[in-house]
Amino acid sequence: MKRIRFTQAAVLLALLMMQAASCIGGSSSKNAQAEEAEEEPLPERYENDDLPPAADELFDDFVYYFASNEQLQRRRTVFPIAVKEGKKTTMIEQEQWTMDSIFMNVGEYLLIFDKPEEREMINDTTMKKVVVEKLFLNADSMKQYQFERKEGRWNLCEIRKQRLQGHPNAAFLKFYQQFASDSAFQANSLADEIAFSGADPEDDFAQMDGFITPDSWEAFAPELPQDSIYHIDYGRHDARSKNKVLVICGISNGMEMELAFQQKRGKWKLTRLTE
Repeated sequence: MKRIRFTQAAVLLALLMMQAASCIGGSSSKNAQAEEAEEEPLPERYENDDLPPAADELFDDFVYYFASNEQLQRRRTVFPIAVKEGKKTTMIEQEQWTMDSIFMNVGEYLLIFDKPEEREMINDTTMKKVVVEKLFLNADSMKQYQFERKEGRWNLCEIRKQRLQGHPNAAFLKFYQQFASDSAFQANSLADEIAFSGADPEDDFAQMDGFITPDSWEAFAPELPQDSIYHIDYGRHDARSKNKVLVICGISNGMEMELAFQQKRGKWKLTRLTE
């Protein structure tokens, strides 16, 4: 797999959180370590003067700090914060707030783009709004954390709970849910040839670049997150797009996997897998 680009701030956090993050299906002992690490303080020089400026340049860096430190989370949440669910709005005061580790305890999150070049949005230092979403695929619901950057500082400004069917990528997410959980459906959702770049399944020390066919898919098929998953929405998506790029990002290991899909005759097909 390829490694995600980290800035200096993200590298610093990775060192602090090395014991905290867990992978899919992690043991209870790993979860206990994660809970202990959530109390890990920020570096001493950042306790009183908030975060280093570099951590606010990229949301990808900031959200790791926000999700892993309770003191910072309280400073960077706009209280009283509105939690909207349908027509109901609940205001939460600071003293009512409980630490929300967001995706730090699940091990990974997703990114969904319409085309590969849109991935550069994660490096856009002019970004003003990003939404972190917890998607409950089986329950047709989602929880959205609305972040905004004002005067160079990211803050959590609002939380929304709503039906998943209102998501711009609702149709693709419905497909993904079945693709990730149903092996027969997955096999029927493969292109005749799938471009592949990654580890050779017959040699752990060798890389492979080329094409694989559906009859050999079982040897390459990755384990995909299901049901309750996190997605970071950078705000550019087209529900009518016939192409989707799905990126699965690891938290503790800095790794990623990319799957590209194309809609043909109304059906989504996997056309590329990059590890």
